Amino acid sequence: MKSPLSGLALSLVLLASTAAGYVALRLLVSARSVAVADLAHEIEVKSAAANRLATVRETLASLADEEAAVERYFVGNASVVPFIEELQSRGKALGAAVAIASVATAPASEEGRPKLLIALSITGPFDAVMRTLGSIEYAPYALRVTGLTLSRGVEEGWRANASLSVGSAAASAPVSGFLAPAPAAIPPLVPLASSTPASTTTVTPSPGQP
Repeated sequence: MKSPLSGLALSLVLLASTAAGYVALRLLVSARSVAVADLAHEIEVKSAAANRLATVRETLASLADEEAAVERYFVGNASVVPFIEELQSRGKALGAAVAIASVATAPASEEGRPKLLIALSITGPFDAVMRTLGSIEYAPYALRVTGLTLSRGVEEGWRANASLSVGSAAASAPVSGFLAPAPAAIPPLVPLASSTPASTTTVTPSPGQP
């Protein structure tokens, strides 16, 4: 028969073993909890970085679309010929003839882009000439009329000689095939101030005309 002391000793050993196992298990659970928390934090950081990257990509895509839309208002080096043809087609559609006297490039200023400097003439009936000039001036480009003269000839009817400044997407360089001095038949272009009313445009009848 076992003595009470041996039973008590056995109970104490079992209790100590159980307590040691509990402490070891608790330490193991705590260590695993810390690892899980670190992993969750890492996942959260990477998720936030992925969300920021997705936002940046969406922003860049949006900016690319906006940049493409803005670039359509400027004439690139490869788009000069189609742009000239568009100017001529505007006149043809309105019953006037558009002739290009010269095309040159101006270097970019500190505030903006390089520019195309275009000298052209529009001939035809007065109404067609003025409508063509308005159609060109308000075309969807970064375009400004910097000079204009208006005269009336014997055979060709009304003639508007205009100089245009058009925003360009190309570097400053000669435009092959279009650089040429204005013909002598085209009188000097008169710069227009932004506040000058249209009614002050010079009209010079040819001899023999009323």
